[in-house]
Amino acid sequence: MKRFERLLIKLIAIQLFFLLAGQILHHANILPEMHQLAQYEGVSESNYTSILETLGLSQE
Repeated sequence: MKRFERLLIKLIAIQLFFLLAGQILHHANILPEMHQLAQYEGVSESNYTSILETLGLSQE
């Protein structure tokens, strides 16, 4: 059980490292292709209105 816990902690640390590295690379615009991909996918824009339309809610 102790061996499993150590492995789990290492996996969490590796995942956190890659998450932080990806965020830094994205915000520093070091990889412009990744920034363009995020814009293409629409995750960097505020699409609140279209989300409400998709859910069938109105802003009125």
